[in-house]
Amino acid sequence: MSQLIYKNYISGEFKSSDNLFDDISPYDGSIVARVSEANKADVDVAVRSARKALSGVWSEMTLDSRCALISRVADEIDNRFDDFVSAEIADTGKPLNQAETIDIPRGAENFRFFSNYIKSMGTELFDSQTHDGAKILNYSIRKPKGVIAVIAPWNLPLLLLTWKLAPALAAGNCVIAKPSEETPGSATLLAEVFDKVGFPAGVFNLLHGFGPASVGEYLTKHSGIDAITFTGESSTGSEIMKAAAPGVKALSFELGGKNPAIIFDDADLDAAVNGTIKSVFSNCGQVCLCTERVYVQSKLYERFMEKFTLQAEKLIENWPEGDASNFGPLISEDHRKKVLDAFSKASSDGGNLITGGGVPEFSDKRKSGFWIEPTIFTGLDEDSEFMKNEIFGPVCHVSQFDSEDEVLQMANNTDYGLAAAVWTTDLKRAHSFSAKLDVGIVWINSWYLRDLRTPFGGTKLSGIGREGGHHSIDFYSEISNICLKL
Repeated sequence: MSQLIYKNYISGEFKSSDNLFDDISPYDGSIVARVSEANKADVDVAVRSARKALSGVWSEMTLDSRCALISRVADEIDNRFDDFVSAEIADTGKPLNQAETIDIPRGAENFRFFSNYIKSMGTELFDSQTHDGAKILNYSIRKPKGVIAVIAPWNLPLLLLTWKLAPALAAGNCVIAKPSEETPGSATLLAEVFDKVGFPAGVFNLLHGFGPASVGEYLTKHSGIDAITFTGESSTGSEIMKAAAPGVKALSFELGGKNPAIIFDDADLDAAVNGTIKSVFSNCGQVCLCTERVYVQSKLYERFMEKFTLQAEKLIENWPEGDASNFGPLISEDHRKKVLDAFSKASSDGGNLITGGGVPEFSDKRKSGFWIEPTIFTGLDEDSEFMKNEIFGPVCHVSQFDSEDEVLQMANNTDYGLAAAVWTTDLKRAHSFSAKLDVGIVWINSWYLRDLRTPFGGTKLSGIGREGGHHSIDFYSEISNICLKL
């Protein structure tokens, strides 16, 4: 049986490479495919092709025609739904139910949403007068920003890639997408979709590779790139900023988090437990929005810990297609080592290991995968390394608090500021407390509910800018003012 090869998609053609790297399955360590690494010359060709399309056929296309093509991408994802699900599972090891109900449907919906949303957007017009009474009209027009480098992460590969591609294309830009080297599968299928739908050559390009001394670095430093959008680690975002600084490129970053969940003693206990199980352990904790710090008011603490621990220990580490599976592996052996090192440091710093903390044992091929146990700690100091650094794994620390002022200080005592969850039945407290949290997103009595029109992003080390609705379109657009004296 021949080995599957993932190719780059450049100027409307699929192109292999002499340099191939392995795409590894997290759940059993097997090789999913060999991946073509693009080189610097490939990046140059992709950029030239994108710039040609930007000033030619793509710019000449009407908004309705452009959006019709984008909408057809969503339809074709639906037509190849099972292929996308299989590719996403093979690369990430996430449970079948998650891929079928979140990752792939949201990937398609992103294209549908932005292809419709942009057609309803307006711009500004101001009617004024000069000192001598002449009438002036000032109005704004929206133009594409240019060629956009889209650098996507491995945790939600299709969802987060399309979350950027859809508004960028809707706004009339051309794009060069770099998926994570860990998860090239669904992005390659997406290139096949773009090719089948009939996008003009150069409008969408896909380049596989790594960061330093590879595609990531070549893109961020390229003079033909007008803007960069990136989701991933804060440290990588910082390096991209440095690379982009000489060209003063526009940047949009959604970076890491050390997200708190605050559970007041008047909360619905079962709802808070179930919601926090999701916010800590979904996708094996590999979501920037996941909770890593849990604060429970003292009167509720013991009952919460009893139920929360029991629920965590019921999570089932099974094959992704297994009916009972609700907990997958980590993305790689290197990442598992990083997470296990964090567990070890938490224990040496005086943390109490309540459950988990190790690697599960299997008697089948899963023993070669990158599995890890759902883990809960207590007893750590707020200034400990574990409480300060993002772990990005299936783990949290649970602390007690007494007063609202106390927990507000603890929740905000972090270099990150992405998201928080607040659990309370006191509506007044819910509103007033949430407004004081130094984060970009607050969920009250819920987690991970999304309206695609709302602003998405964080403060501090958690990112720059906002995505969603007009916030995305604004980033991918240049707004020009036209002043007319009548």
